Amino acid sequence: MPEQVICNARLVLADEEIHGSLLLRDGKIADVSSGPSVTRGALDVDGDFIIPGLVELHTDNLERHIMPRPKSYWPVQAAVFNHDRELTAAGITTVFDALSVGHADTGSRSSMLLEEMSCAVSTLNARGSLKAEHFMHWRCEVSCRDIMAHLEPLIANSRTALVSIMDHTPGQRQFASMDTYFNYYKAKYGFSDSEMHAYMDRRCEDHQLYAQSNRREVVRQAHARDLAIASHDDATQDHVSEAVEDGIVVAEFPTTIEAARASHENGLAVLMGAPNVVRGQSHSGNVSARELADLGYLDILSSDYVPFSLLYGATLLEKTVDRITLPQAIASVSRNPARKVGLDDRGEIAPGKRADLVRYRLDGDLPSVREVWREGARIA
Repeated sequence: MPEQVICNARLVLADEEIHGSLLLRDGKIADVSSGPSVTRGALDVDGDFIIPGLVELHTDNLERHIMPRPKSYWPVQAAVFNHDRELTAAGITTVFDALSVGHADTGSRSSMLLEEMSCAVSTLNARGSLKAEHFMHWRCEVSCRDIMAHLEPLIANSRTALVSIMDHTPGQRQFASMDTYFNYYKAKYGFSDSEMHAYMDRRCEDHQLYAQSNRREVVRQAHARDLAIASHDDATQDHVSEAVEDGIVVAEFPTTIEAARASHENGLAVLMGAPNVVRGQSHSGNVSARELADLGYLDILSSDYVPFSLLYGATLLEKTVDRITLPQAIASVSRNPARKVGLDDRGEIAPGKRADLVRYRLDGDLPSVREVWREGARIA
């Protein structure tokens, strides 16, 4: 690949912003310089922001493309293509496709369909057909009786790089309020009141019978494969202590300030949803991501269910939280997630790093993505 120069850019580096230029060579950043450039053939971005390609650790977006309407399935490879193009248009160059295993519902989370999705991601990634680089993130519902039977063929996928521990039992973690749980899942599944009560009773019984033994086995298998592990919806000091004991490195969506503080102080990277930042609140009534950011307990953002929210949420953090600079906000969607899962070759603008880059400008308060590069090649 020939050398490329990007000039007259507002470069967001690890600790500062500068007006300058980038030299790209062989898919990597070869040099970063400040000041104007007069290099012939350079791409003049006219003062637009250049930031690292976004790194997404947890997105449910593929499930939405698989089943865009209830019980209306889309061809799997076509869904992966659509999902991939939506991500790259939002500036995401590295993505961990988060798929739920052992969840109580079926639909896009059925065991057979999960295997088909993971195979499609691996096949298309190997062909070079996908614009972003895709990894698999298996979200393991440990209160499911037969979670390990579902997980074992999936965790062996060569693209697997992250496993998270979930337990959506009524009355704890994400749904500490039984009323909130009742109303949320009754609407989601279309249950009657009696059906919903029976469903909640089964989930509580399953938690008592299976959650602890399944959690130990998921953690064991993840460590045996040298996979990064995340917790999910921790709410208490005890939850965090268990996460620390299990060697967990990312605390996804802690639901209370107490859990976020304990996670942060114990070296777990606190991940919160960018939609929470954009909306100013959690959709399930838990702690606000902006509040955690203001307290200094937010390390990583995830787009969760809206890909565009990743960059939008980061830019809003810089505008709404006094303690956060733009470089710190951008690090929460690039360098911080990359480092926590061992991808030290990307996530920042520095010599030797991958030339995964995003060009954007502000349209009012909205970041408008203009161009995206992965390893120096333009992908959007």
